[in-house]
Amino acid sequence: MRLDHAVALVTGGGSGIGRAICQRFAREGASIVAVDWHGDAAAETVRLVEEAGGAGLAITADVTDRPAVERAVREAEERFGRIDILVCNAGVSKGNDLVTIDEATWDGTVDIVLKGTYLFAKAALPGMIARKKGVVLTVASVNGQTGLGEEPYSAAKAGVINLTQNIAVRHGRDGIRANCIAPGTVRTPIWSERVAANPAVFDQLAAWYPLGRVGEAEDIANAALFLASDEASWISGVTLNVDGGLMAGRYRMGEDLSGSR
Repeated sequence: MRLDHAVALVTGGGSGIGRAICQRFAREGASIVAVDWHGDAAAETVRLVEEAGGAGLAITADVTDRPAVERAVREAEERFGRIDILVCNAGVSKGNDLVTIDEATWDGTVDIVLKGTYLFAKAALPGMIARKKGVVLTVASVNGQTGLGEEPYSAAKAGVINLTQNIAVRHGRDGIRANCIAPGTVRTPIWSERVAANPAVFDQLAAWYPLGRVGEAEDIANAALFLASDEASWISGVTLNVDGGLMAGRYRMGEDLSGSR
């Protein structure tokens, strides 16, 4: 599944899933544009890409700032000539329980997760449409498919899933494929505060996953590579759960019901 000569722009490319996608795509021949509001982190991703023999560009941008987003897309197109693959991955999770969440926390989370996806898709799609070819990948979450708390994050991720479906349906005629990845729990820096508070959190959560472990950023990057590649040329509008079997069922509940656990 090579991506030779492709240009991929990845938001949230400075760490975690975004960095893993940048590195994976680069190993398969893609040029990388790593966008992150932490410029040093984006630069480090590009350093790793270039160290491995790839080509990259680091851009500091706030995904909720329309002029900054438009500038990022323009810089990418000026440097590499086009954007073939857009990966909307930037996200943040703050707030839990509608009763206690303040409006600023709600707005900040929804803006980064959902509005950021909208702004980057809006800026990158015209170039893809003009070339009659392009791939949009969004990173949602199993939180967007069921009630797991974290209401602003979960509601925004559900919006990302629907927005991706609409891009696929509206712009399929333009040669655009749009797909969504919905990860389960993935060991990334976004979990740092929870790990600090409870070092055993991943072990505890692993018990809920049929495959017996939480995910790694590379698991998501591998799925993204497939969906971005020509191997997936007739796949569009899908949400691929990369979740160790979590959303397939509630086996632990079944064990409790049967008294077998």
